[in-house]
Amino acid sequence: MRMAHPALVATTPDLGGRVAVVAGATRGAGRGIAAALGEAGATVVCTGRTSETVAMASDYDRPETIEETARLVTELGGTGIAMAVDHLDVAQVKALADRLRADFGVIDVLVNDLWGAEILKGPPLSWNRPIWEHDLDDGLRILRLGVHTHLITSHCLLPLVVTRPGGLLVEVTDGTAEFNANHYRVSAFYDLAKVSVNRLAYSQGHDLAQYGATAVSVTPGWLRSEMMLANYGVTETNWHMSMDHGRTDGYPVAPPGFEASETPRFVGRGVVAIAADPGRARWNQRSVSSADLSRVYGFTDTDGRRPDAWAEQ
Repeated sequence: MRMAHPALVATTPDLGGRVAVVAGATRGAGRGIAAALGEAGATVVCTGRTSETVAMASDYDRPETIEETARLVTELGGTGIAMAVDHLDVAQVKALADRLRADFGVIDVLVNDLWGAEILKGPPLSWNRPIWEHDLDDGLRILRLGVHTHLITSHCLLPLVVTRPGGLLVEVTDGTAEFNANHYRVSAFYDLAKVSVNRLAYSQGHDLAQYGATAVSVTPGWLRSEMMLANYGVTETNWHMSMDHGRTDGYPVAPPGFEASETPRFVGRGVVAIAADPGRARWNQRSVSSADLSRVYGFTDTDGRRPDAWAEQ
């Protein structure tokens, strides 16, 4: 029997019987999206490079694993399946496609939450430098991790999304198309990566429409990811302490805008809402935030709030 949080019994959509793939489900938004799909009862294939069973290089030295995410999906009422994949390795992604074709025959929801360049983008003090002052290899690696992975994954897996009408592709990025078109983001490399993912949703939506499928770009707001919480020396249970100017633990103080931050589950519930919407085609080629989706569909974050960090920009 699918378990549900008491506050979600009446509002959580039912995605039982749906097969979802969250590419980049190890941590952050990817884990939050996988968890929300689990809340809705979906079967969720969780891919990434940090695994308890497969030794694979990662750009992060972090403890989170895809197996942890898969277990969380199952605990929340779905069926979580971990598959270790480096999405820059075409052969590995093709092998993933072959396995999914054999096991399920279809993908109902494909989420491209592939990134891995959070360290490469540098700390805030390094932002806004001219392109020639950046390490070129690091900059090109950002584009490989943030754009090439999406292209490789879509090329290999979208044939399974269009197997039957109604498929959904979600491209996860930082900033809506409108916001990014009018704001410089961190560096030329980071800026290009995040703008590109929005455009990918638009261009792939053009390809998918004729097959009755939908592509949409979704951005969270200020995400309380594992890495963000660690940066401020807090956990999800005491994250408000990060804004305490009287703290003496040596960690940086978060700015007031962090009050409008959100858990990774918030953007996940937005993805679930689109997936459960019979009229999801209205989102094709569009770029939206988790807060935008919350206003349309009425869901909340895990604490009952509806944060909108973009409204403060």
